[in-house]
Amino acid sequence: MESPLADCAQGGHFHVVTPLLESRALSQVAGTTVFLKCENVQPAGSFKIRGIGHFCQEAVKKGCRHLVCSSGGNAGFAAAYAARKLGIPATIVLPEGTSPHVVRRLQGEGAEVQLAGKVRTPGRRSRMEWAWEGVRCICPPFVGHPIVEHVLWARAVLASYRAEPRLMAGWEGALGLGGLGPRRRVSEDSPALPHTPALPVLPAPSCSVAKSLGAKTVARRALECTKELEIFSEVVDDAQAVSAVQKFLDDERMLVEPACGAALAVIYSGLLGRLQAEGRLSPSLASVVVIVCGGNNINSQGLQALKAQLGQS
Repeated sequence: MESPLADCAQGGHFHVVTPLLESRALSQVAGTTVFLKCENVQPAGSFKIRGIGHFCQEAVKKGCRHLVCSSGGNAGFAAAYAARKLGIPATIVLPEGTSPHVVRRLQGEGAEVQLAGKVRTPGRRSRMEWAWEGVRCICPPFVGHPIVEHVLWARAVLASYRAEPRLMAGWEGALGLGGLGPRRRVSEDSPALPHTPALPVLPAPSCSVAKSLGAKTVARRALECTKELEIFSEVVDDAQAVSAVQKFLDDERMLVEPACGAALAVIYSGLLGRLQAEGRLSPSLASVVVIVCGGNNINSQGLQALKAQLGQS
C-alpha cells in the first residue's frame, strides 16, 4: 500500500494518500469492476500537488523566494498551496476572462492573481521569464516540465491496486504508467493528439467547457506515449463531459470539473462499450481504473450554468 506521507515540515511531502475505491454505480454501467483513484481529495484538489509540491520544495532549497505559475487549473492551485505551506508568496498569471470563482479560490490560498492576455500560448512562459527576471522560480504547469508527478501518482495507483489494472481512463495515466502498469489506456481529452508525426500547434482553444484541456500544443512526452504504448485516443464532447459530472455527483456524491468529467464519460457515454464492440478492447475486461483528477474549477452554480448552456435539464 502507498505509505502515508508526513507534512513537508517533517521532511515529507505535501500530497497525501488518496483512496482507490470501487464504484458500484460505474461498475454497473461498464459491466465490469471500476475503480476510482480519488486524486480530487488531495489538499490542493488534484494529483498535481504530487509533482508540483516536490518541484517547489526543491526550488526553495535552491533559493527560490517567490513562485510564479501560469495556470488557473490544478497546477495553479497546487503551486499556490505549496507556496503557502512553504511560507513564500505566489503569483498566478491567468488569461483575461478567467472565472471569478477561480480567482477568489486562488486568492483564498494566499496567492496574488494577475490577469494578462487571452489564452495560454507557447510564448507565455518566455514573456513571464522576462517580466519576472528578478524572480528565481517559475513553476511550469504542463507535463513537459521535469516534474515527477505522473510517475509519483502512477506508482501510487499500482501500490493501492495490488494488481495490474487492464485499462486506465485519463491521459495522465498513460504518461505516468509508461512501463509500470496496464497495457491499454484510453485518452479522452485532446483533439490535437491522434495520428500526428510532429508537435501540433492549434489555433486558439475551442469553446470547450473543459478549460484545462485547451492547451494549444501537445507535450512532447504525450506524443511519444502514442508511439510507445497502446493508446486509444478518443474525444468526448462537452455535453458528454458535463453529463458525466452530474451523474458522478449523483452516484458518488463528489463534484468534479468538466476536464475530469471527460475521463468519466469514457464509461458514462458508452465509449468503453463501443470500443469493446468494435474489438479494440476485450469484451471481458477484468477491471478499469478511472483517474478522478480534480474539482478546482467547478461549483454547484457553475455546474447549473454549464447544463443550461448545453441545454441539459
